Amino acid sequence: MKHVTENRPQTIKREVLSMPALRTLTFVALAASSVALSACGNVHPDSDLKTAAIENDYRVRHPIKMAEAEHSIDIPVATGDFKLSRGIEDTIRGFGQDYKSNSSGVIQVAVPTGSVNARAARAVVPSVRKALAAEGVDQRRIIVTSYPAEGGVSAPIRISFVALTAMTDQCGQWPEDLMENSYGNKNWHNFGCASQNNLAAQVANPKDLFDPRAMTPIDAQRRANAIDSYRSTGSDIGKDTSISIPTE
Repeated sequence: MKHVTENRPQTIKREVLSMPALRTLTFVALAASSVALSACGNVHPDSDLKTAAIENDYRVRHPIKMAEAEHSIDIPVATGDFKLSRGIEDTIRGFGQDYKSNSSGVIQVAVPTGSVNARAARAVVPSVRKALAAEGVDQRRIIVTSYPAEGGVSAPIRISFVALTAMTDQCGQWPEDLMENSYGNKNWHNFGCASQNNLAAQVANPKDLFDPRAMTPIDAQRRANAIDSYRSTGSDIGKDTSISIPTE
């Protein structure tokens, strides 16, 4: 017992002396592992491993935006025409509705000059103005101009106006090879462009894509009819609406 007691202080002293060295070795090992891991992470700094940063939304690549665009139609006129046919009048009236919905500027009627049907085209201009006026187009907004046409052709009358229109960038762009993009699990560049173009072309009011409309007034008569119907027939709330199935 005496021998053990005499050696104990020396053992404790050796353990105390060894603790700082152990801490130092541990710190060196952690530092070395951190350096190794950071070196592995910087082997490909521009790689596509950062999946959270991948721009894979077609609405971001092909956004719908408002821009000025020319709306136009061509009205065919034969050499012997002196007035518009019923079908052509309906087409012009439909174009007048489009003008009333999207523009408040001028509407231009361009008549060809130098073509074989130039005289007939000038003769039907009053009919064109009359068809536009039938849809509520102000006559002061209609401007009649001319444009040079080829001599041996039957050129049309061009009706046009400029209005803010919802549109996207031109589709069919392929800036990168699809085979090189396959490993990134991303959509190709042209993906979603046609859908965005169709949505922009079909929406009745392009401004609805950007700003909501104000609420319409409440239909007081409809509300009164609904309240009267509720008072006369009552409500099904609290009533037993279960179905009883007879058993044999």
